[in-house]
Amino acid sequence: MNKRVLITEPVIPSVIQRLENDFTVEVGERGRFNNEQALVEAIPKYHGLLPMLSNPITNKVIAAGKNLEIIANYAVGYNNIDIEAADKHNVAVANTPDVLTDSCAEFTMAILLAVSRRLVEAQEYLLDGQFESWDPMGFLGMELQGQTLGIIGMGRIGTAVARRARAFGMQIQYHNRNRVSTDIENELDARYIESVEELARTSDVITLHCPLTESTRHLIDADILALMSNKAILLNTARGPVVDEAALANALHNGTIGGAALDVFEEEPKVHPKLQNAPNCLLTPHMASASYSTREAIGMMAADAISGILNGKPPSEIPNLIQP
Repeated sequence: MNKRVLITEPVIPSVIQRLENDFTVEVGERGRFNNEQALVEAIPKYHGLLPMLSNPITNKVIAAGKNLEIIANYAVGYNNIDIEAADKHNVAVANTPDVLTDSCAEFTMAILLAVSRRLVEAQEYLLDGQFESWDPMGFLGMELQGQTLGIIGMGRIGTAVARRARAFGMQIQYHNRNRVSTDIENELDARYIESVEELARTSDVITLHCPLTESTRHLIDADILALMSNKAILLNTARGPVVDEAALANALHNGTIGGAALDVFEEEPKVHPKLQNAPNCLLTPHMASASYSTREAIGMMAADAISGILNGKPPSEIPNLIQP
């Protein structure tokens, strides 16, 4: 019997072709499987599932997948998948670590530069017809040279951001569940900060690269924002709920901090209404990994995991399987 694979949304064609070499592949319409019931109805006939982070792969969905052998998320994160339910039903789960690192690190520097130099406000000013001549006081912003970057989550992406920030002359400090190796600290001249509160008090820019857990939900709240400098910048390319969006919106409107850039949101794709007109706030549609090479690599890693499991490859030989 030819096994069947569902890719829940269109992806780069070479990824689809990779799976079509071995299986019958169907690709869903964009957004069709963003609700549980649609997945429950569709899943019984599939052996492999390549979902997006926006697809809720719940216990109910997994239980309905009577033929399901593997779920390979098109993302490094997997908080959309009930890992315990998958283990209970003997369904393998894979994600795509490592391949997003450089793309996300570059994107973090891009949004930092955009906010620190107030590019969004400047473009709106220009297009509104307000630009009449050079203004010596116009759009004064933050130079990165000599500023302190506080990184929350010093994993692969956080470390890659630190390397790029050092090239801009920034000082690095970080907060993490565990200290990184002495070699990395020495390479980056990075200082370990034991508390988020101390990091907030002493950083000119805070960038988030931590996973979403119960302990990191609303990690950045009104109390933390109040500790930051009124010129400080907050960046979030991690997970939306790490930041209390209502508190951030208030902090921006009140001038408590100087700016923010968000690529992820608490109730994605919804954006808090007060953020939409907040000063010096850049909002982007979850696109940190959006380079051609990275999006293809994400898909290929997921496809390789699906192909391996469905073709009987030992799980120990598939490096991106998640252990429950």
